[in-house]
Formats: sequence, structure tokens, C-alpha cells
Amino acid sequence: MEDDTPWNGIENGIDDPEELQVIYRTLDSYQQYAKIAHFQCTHLRRQAFYALPQAHWQKLAAPPFNYLDTLDRVDDAIESNAELARTIFKKGLEMFHVGVASETGDLKLPPQWNGSAKPNDIDKARSTIRQFYRDWSAEGAGERAASFGPIIRAIDAEKEARGPGHPPLKVLVPGAGLGRLVFELCLRGCETEGNEISYHQLLASSYILNCCERPGRHTIFPWIHTFSNHKSRANHLRSYSVPDVHCATELTEAEKVRPIGSMSMSAADFLCLYAEKDRAAAYDVVASVFFLDTAPNLIRYLETILHCLKPGGILVNIGPLLWHFEGRVWDRDEHDEVESGHDTSGIADPGNFELTDEEVMSLLAEVGFEIVSRETGIETPYILDRESMLQTTYRASSWVARKPAKTATVQV
Repeated sequence: MEDDTPWNGIENGIDDPEELQVIYRTLDSYQQYAKIAHFQCTHLRRQAFYALPQAHWQKLAAPPFNYLDTLDRVDDAIESNAELARTIFKKGLEMFHVGVASETGDLKLPPQWNGSAKPNDIDKARSTIRQFYRDWSAEGAGERAASFGPIIRAIDAEKEARGPGHPPLKVLVPGAGLGRLVFELCLRGCETEGNEISYHQLLASSYILNCCERPGRHTIFPWIHTFSNHKSRANHLRSYSVPDVHCATELTEAEKVRPIGSMSMSAADFLCLYAEKDRAAAYDVVASVFFLDTAPNLIRYLETILHCLKPGGILVNIGPLLWHFEGRVWDRDEHDEVESGHDTSGIADPGNFELTDEEVMSLLAEVGFEIVSRETGIETPYILDRESMLQTTYRASSWVARKPAKTATVQV
């Protein structure tokens, strides 16, 4: 995995102008991370600090507060985060074949795309850097165990039920994010395919799985972007080494003692790609972690999953119901205009709805799944600072649903 192999679907570059625009903005967001973070986290605070009465800011600048020193330390932490962001940026230029040569010979963005990232792109770059804590630090192992544990146990049970000598399970992980679950299932002998639509996540996962040279290559400071609810500066400025493992080495060592699987990643809209005829009955397992609530139309998601599962295959899910499209306003005139020239068969489809957990279970049966097991109230933190004065933890639902061995054809 260490020969800079890009993910499926992007190895020959991108020709679609709108897609290229998204890629350039994503790359620019990583390039701009440091500049924007310094401005938002420290520059504005220094301005506000010196706006205080002189006697007050002088008191805060002295021990035990040393507020200006704190801002300097935050600037140093931003630069550490930025080292990872810049590395992802450089690898992304190579991956997508979109860079131009600089005076030093290094690749850079075409000049017209410098500064193209929108605020939402910058937010995604920042949140992706924070997500390395959850997916690729030793300290994030507890969060991974809470979310991945039920998935891995269900897949292990499925392997055991099928008995020895059965071919490796083919597992699809939609919404694969930074790729940790894909990697873990590969280690356990599954032929694992991740799917991700976010270029922020695809760039980062490709780097960490394919290109990162060693464990602990980067040091991140995930809690520095906000100054609220910290019990101490030590916690505010706590750092973590990432990644906690070197993927190629882990796979090589594992293969010495047991068969390992394979892993790949598709860069595509889940609904568009996996509703295709060539994906019908292709997977033994679909492993959904914090994914189903990204659906504007959950029926479409479930029908697509049913379509791509083999008869007797299982959908294993864990997650809350933080419906990502809640509140989206559907403009019928705008939709009719778009629909006249394009196939809106993916996540951009019009309309959305939100269900309760109980209603989701009813919908599974309506679509054609058989419920195998269900557990609720599982505490699943997500990029949670355990030392923060604010603790937010999901109480997730986890269940296994099976596609009947004989089922009617599903039109998706």
C-alpha cells in the first residue's frame, strides 16, 4: 500500500469541469489551513485582547495567565497541524494530476485556483485534521472500539456461521471517511471496499493508507480551534501522534500469521455507483458506521444496499440519527431546471425526510430486510475531548439486517 497507489476512479485524472472545481477548492482548503487558522484562532484574539483596558490586558499577559504566551503556543500548534495539511495537499496534487511546476520544481496549484476555497471547504479541512484523532491516534482507540466493535463482531459471527473454507467475505463500507475501518477489516481477512464522496476525506485517507512513511509521522492538536470549556491549558494544547500504525508494515506482519484480505476505495456518489447493474448481488456485507443519517432519502439508501448485497448478505449498522439534510428546502423550479439537463440519480435528488429509530426499523422490513438483531443506547463518542467541560456522546443504535436468500428484484 506504500507505492502512492491512488484510489479507484481518479487514477487517470478528472475531466468534468465541475468536479475539477471541487477538487481545486478542496486542495486549496488544505493549502490555506494555516493562514485561516492563524487569523481565526490567534490574530482576532490578539486584537480583542489589546482592546481591553490596559490594566486588564497587562494583568492577563503576566503570570499565572500568560495569555499572550498561550496565543503563541496556539500558533505553534497550528503550524504542526498545518504540516499534515500541507502534506495532504502535496500528495493530492500528485494524485489528481492537477499541479503545475513551481520555481523550485515542486508542484503547486494553478494560480487561478489559489484562494478558491469557500468557508465550508475550510471547515471541512479543519474537521478532517481533527478526525485523525478519532481514526488514527492511539488515544482514539476507545472511540473506534465503540463504533467499530459491533460491526467487527457481527462480521466475525457471519464468518463463523459460514464455516471454514468459505471464501473471504466481500465487505462494502459506504461513507468510509479516513479509511480506518476498511484497513481493520482487511487485516481480518475481508475483501473490503470503501466508498467516499468527500474529497477532503479521500485525500486524507489515501495519504495515510498509501503514502505515510511511519507511525507517529505527524503531531496534531485537535482541540486548539476553540477556547471554550477547557479545564486547563495543558488539555487545550494536548497533542497526539498520528498515525498510530504504519499500514503497510501492519499488513505485512499480519500476513505472516494469517490470511489477510484486500482493500480499495471508490470515489463516487454511493447511490449512483452502487445502483449500477454490475454492483448487483456483489457483497456479503455492507458495514454502515455513522452513515445512514447522511441520506436525504433513506429509502433510496436501503434499496441500493439491498440491490448490491448478495442473497443472504447482511447490512450491519451503528450510528445515531443526526439527519444531515434536515431543514433542506426543496425548490421545485430549480429542480425542474436541473432535471431537464442532468440525471439526478444520486444524493442531490430532491426531497428529504427524517425518521425515528423505531421508524427506521419498520422501514427496513418494508424495503425487504429481515431484522437479525438490535441493540440501542450504545455510547459512541465522536471526536470527544474527554477532559472538556462539555461532554457530548451519542447513544447509538446498532443492528444487523439480512437480505433474504430469495428476494424480488429491487428497482433502484
